[in-house]
Amino acid sequence: MRVVPADLISRARAGDGEAFRELTGPYCRELQVHCYRMLGSFQDAEDALQDTLLAAWQGIGGFQGRASIRTWLYRIATTRCLNARRSASRRPAKEWDVPKVEPPEPTRLGEVVWLQPFPDALLEGAIGVPLGPEARYEQTESVSLAFVTALQVLPPRQLAVLILRDVLGFDANEVAGMLDSSVESVKSALKRARAGLQRRRPPTAEREPAPACDSPAEDALVAKFVRAWESADIDALVALLTDDVFMSMPPMPFEYQGPDVVARFCASIFGAGRRFDLAPTRANGQPAFGAYLRAPTGVRHGTGLIVLTLTGDRICAMTHFETSVLPSFGLPRSLPSR
Repeated sequence: MRVVPADLISRARAGDGEAFRELTGPYCRELQVHCYRMLGSFQDAEDALQDTLLAAWQGIGGFQGRASIRTWLYRIATTRCLNARRSASRRPAKEWDVPKVEPPEPTRLGEVVWLQPFPDALLEGAIGVPLGPEARYEQTESVSLAFVTALQVLPPRQLAVLILRDVLGFDANEVAGMLDSSVESVKSALKRARAGLQRRRPPTAEREPAPACDSPAEDALVAKFVRAWESADIDALVALLTDDVFMSMPPMPFEYQGPDVVARFCASIFGAGRRFDLAPTRANGQPAFGAYLRAPTGVRHGTGLIVLTLTGDRICAMTHFETSVLPSFGLPRSLPSR
């Protein structure tokens, strides 16, 4: 736990902006990730972080030191996220809008269509922070797309309790204080949240773990995927997929389960001679790629971001996000001709 000099708090209370930034700066990255877990949207998390810092600046004069600065900030951030979830209407699903492409009938329509990916470049300083003794999840798992997606269907209060208790490891008394609730209410909400999360998360016990980030095994699998996708080789692509592979594309609700239907979807994307180049990046601790459609002029136009979920030497999920997320990853909307 960081030791905060008393004079720093006194200066911040007196309106010293530099002291306030020094006081809160070390926690900004982890607070942003907290807001992302709560809201499932990178853009909404950025907005919630700014709201949190503004509220903290306005309320620092009343900070009594009964809890640590970190706990105080998490209380504010959690309240802002709960307010955002309660007051804002969730974004509607988007209709299919890819010209000259007719996708196959989806396996089902997804519930969570406002999900956005989180850039790995911004996880530095947020993954690896000290957790409380109650934490139940590895920090890398707790930012994975599957985990964040499953969180979004929980009722807001259950969501907050589960993140604060099981992800961050705050004890029940601390969480009760953050939520102006009783310890009994927190324990009850946590029990219901764990049951709800268990129902929503895909079974992973029988799956092999994903290869380590940037390991030779991951690099080899990713290279095979890039070759198959850029050459529109459906057979090579299917050979990389698990039998229960899952594909989704927020904010469109279409979801596909199984290699056959995923292959038909990819064939529709590659139809009419459409070919793509992939620009590597990482999202949510997973390999990701900006996808760029080659135009007759030679310019390559961004069509979205593909995030892969790996298990052993196979791909068990592909999530395709719309083009608007590319700038968050430092990727351009288009690439010049070669």
